[in-house]
Amino acid sequence: MEHVQPFNRPFPWRAAALAAAVVALAELTALLALAGAHLFRVHHAAVKTRPVAATGPVPKGQATPLRARSRVSVLVLNGNGISGAAGTKATRLLAAGYRHATAGDASQAYASSLVLFRPGWQREAQRLAHDTGIGAVAPLDVRLPRAEARYQLVLILGAN
Repeated sequence: MEHVQPFNRPFPWRAAALAAAVVALAELTALLALAGAHLFRVHHAAVKTRPVAATGPVPKGQATPLRARSRVSVLVLNGNGISGAAGTKATRLLAAGYRHATAGDASQAYASSLVLFRPGWQREAQRLAHDTGIGAVAPLDVRLPRAEARYQLVLILGAN
Protein backbone atom coordinates (compact mmCIF):
# COMPACT_ATOMS: atom_id res chain seq x y z
CA MET A 1 0.00 0.00 0.00
CA GLU A 2 1.50 3.32 -1.11
CA HIS A 3 0.87 6.64 0.63
CA VAL A 4 2.61 8.86 -1.89
CA GLN A 5 1.06 9.54 -5.27
CA PRO A 6 3.63 9.37 -8.05
CA PHE A 7 3.96 12.28 -10.50
CA ASN A 8 2.65 11.62 -13.97
CA ARG A 9 5.52 13.67 -15.38
CA PRO A 10 9.02 14.43 -14.08
CA PHE A 11 9.35 17.51 -11.81
CA PRO A 12 11.48 20.25 -13.44
CA TRP A 13 13.72 20.79 -10.38
CA ARG A 14 16.51 22.38 -12.41
CA ALA A 15 14.20 25.07 -13.74
CA ALA A 16 12.81 25.70 -10.25
CA ALA A 17 16.31 26.00 -8.77
CA LEU A 18 17.37 28.38 -11.55
CA ALA A 19 14.27 30.54 -11.01
CA ALA A 20 14.92 30.67 -7.26
CA ALA A 21 18.55 31.67 -7.88
CA VAL A 22 17.50 34.46 -10.26
CA VAL A 23 15.01 35.82 -7.70
CA ALA A 24 17.65 35.68 -4.93
CA LEU A 25 20.18 37.48 -7.15
CA ALA A 26 17.64 40.21 -7.96
CA GLU A 27 16.89 40.68 -4.24
CA LEU A 28 20.60 40.85 -3.39
CA THR A 29 21.18 43.43 -6.12
CA ALA A 30 18.31 45.56 -4.81
CA LEU A 31 19.62 45.37 -1.22
CA LEU A 32 23.14 46.33 -2.31
CA ALA A 33 21.76 49.27 -4.29
CA LEU A 34 19.79 50.48 -1.26
CA ALA A 35 22.82 50.10 1.02
CA GLY A 36 25.00 51.98 -1.46
CA ALA A 37 22.46 54.80 -1.72
CA HIS A 38 22.27 55.03 2.08
CA LEU A 39 26.05 55.12 2.48
CA PHE A 40 26.28 57.78 -0.23
CA ARG A 41 23.73 59.93 1.63
CA VAL A 42 25.58 59.45 4.94
CA HIS A 43 28.93 60.32 3.35
CA HIS A 44 27.44 63.28 1.48
CA ALA A 45 25.87 64.60 4.69
CA ALA A 46 29.17 64.19 6.55
CA VAL A 47 31.03 66.10 3.84
CA LYS A 48 28.45 68.92 3.96
CA THR A 49 28.74 69.27 7.75
CA ARG A 50 32.54 69.04 7.83
CA PRO A 51 33.83 72.21 9.51
CA VAL A 52 36.29 74.48 7.79
CA ALA A 53 39.73 74.31 9.38
CA ALA A 54 40.49 77.26 11.58
CA THR A 55 43.44 79.42 10.63
CA GLY A 56 45.14 80.89 13.63
CA PRO A 57 44.04 81.17 17.25
CA VAL A 58 40.38 81.15 18.20
CA PRO A 59 39.20 84.56 19.45
CA LYS A 60 38.58 84.78 23.20
CA GLY A 61 35.03 83.80 24.18
CA GLN A 62 34.48 81.82 20.99
CA ALA A 63 34.34 78.01 21.03
CA THR A 64 36.58 75.91 18.84
CA PRO A 65 34.85 74.47 15.77
CA LEU A 66 33.18 71.10 16.21
CA ARG A 67 35.41 68.38 14.76
CA ALA A 68 33.96 66.32 11.93
CA ARG A 69 32.82 62.79 12.74
CA SER A 70 35.50 61.54 10.36
CA ARG A 71 38.11 62.87 12.81
CA VAL A 72 36.61 61.23 15.91
CA SER A 73 37.43 57.75 17.20
CA VAL A 74 34.96 55.96 19.47
CA LEU A 75 35.44 52.92 21.70
CA VAL A 76 32.08 51.16 22.14
CA LEU A 77 31.89 48.97 25.24
CA ASN A 78 29.15 46.45 25.94
CA GLY A 79 27.98 46.93 29.50
CA ASN A 80 24.55 45.34 29.07
CA GLY A 81 25.43 41.68 28.51
CA ILE A 82 23.58 41.47 25.19
CA SER A 83 25.81 39.57 22.80
CA GLY A 84 26.80 41.65 19.76
CA ALA A 85 25.32 44.94 21.00
CA ALA A 86 28.64 46.81 20.92
CA GLY A 87 29.54 45.46 17.48
CA THR A 88 26.19 46.50 16.06
CA LYS A 89 26.50 50.00 17.51
CA ALA A 90 30.09 50.34 16.27
CA THR A 91 29.01 49.38 12.76
CA ARG A 92 26.27 52.03 12.85
CA LEU A 93 28.76 54.66 14.00
CA LEU A 94 31.10 53.81 11.14
CA ALA A 95 28.18 54.14 8.72
CA ALA A 96 27.42 57.55 10.26
CA GLY A 97 30.93 58.72 9.38
CA TYR A 98 33.00 58.22 12.53
CA ARG A 99 36.70 57.49 11.84
CA HIS A 100 37.09 54.49 14.12
CA ALA A 101 34.44 52.69 16.11
CA THR A 102 35.73 49.60 17.83
CA ALA A 103 33.64 47.22 19.95
CA GLY A 104 34.69 45.67 23.23
CA ASP A 105 33.30 44.53 26.57
CA ALA A 106 33.00 46.73 29.64
CA SER A 107 34.59 45.43 32.83
CA GLN A 108 31.26 45.63 34.67
CA ALA A 109 27.52 45.85 34.01
CA TYR A 110 25.96 49.30 33.59
CA ALA A 111 22.33 50.20 34.32
CA SER A 112 22.26 53.01 31.76
CA SER A 113 24.24 54.02 28.69
CA LEU A 114 26.67 56.93 28.76
CA VAL A 115 29.27 58.75 26.67
CA LEU A 116 32.66 59.56 28.18
CA PHE A 117 35.13 62.03 26.69
CA ARG A 118 38.76 63.02 26.99
CA PRO A 119 39.59 66.66 27.85
CA GLY A 120 38.79 68.94 24.93
CA TRP A 121 36.27 66.56 23.31
CA GLN A 122 33.08 67.48 25.22
CA ARG A 123 31.20 68.96 22.24
CA GLU A 124 31.92 65.91 20.11
CA ALA A 125 30.75 63.71 23.00
CA GLN A 126 27.50 65.67 23.19
CA ARG A 127 27.02 65.18 19.44
CA LEU A 128 27.66 61.44 19.80
CA ALA A 129 25.16 61.29 22.65
CA HIS A 130 22.63 63.08 20.45
CA ASP A 131 23.40 60.76 17.50
CA THR A 132 22.82 57.68 19.64
CA GLY A 133 19.96 58.95 21.83
CA ILE A 134 21.97 58.78 25.05
CA GLY A 135 21.35 61.40 27.72
CA ALA A 136 24.41 60.96 29.96
CA VAL A 137 27.73 62.61 29.02
CA ALA A 138 30.68 62.78 31.43
CA PRO A 139 34.44 63.29 31.37
CA LEU A 140 36.60 60.20 31.20
CA ASP A 141 38.03 59.97 34.70
CA VAL A 142 40.26 56.92 34.30
CA ARG A 143 43.09 56.08 31.95
CA LEU A 144 42.39 53.69 29.14
CA PRO A 145 44.88 50.91 28.47
CA ARG A 146 47.68 51.95 26.12
CA ALA A 147 46.19 49.95 23.23
CA GLU A 148 43.00 52.04 23.49
CA ALA A 149 44.63 55.45 23.92
CA ARG A 150 43.71 56.56 20.38
CA TYR A 151 40.00 56.90 21.27
CA GLN A 152 38.72 60.34 22.18
CA LEU A 153 35.24 59.12 23.12
CA VAL A 154 33.98 56.03 24.93
CA LEU A 155 30.39 54.88 24.49
CA ILE A 156 29.22 52.43 27.16
CA LEU A 157 26.03 50.56 26.37
CA GLY A 158 23.99 49.99 29.51
CA ALA A 159 20.88 47.94 30.20
CA ASN A 160 18.44 50.73 29.30
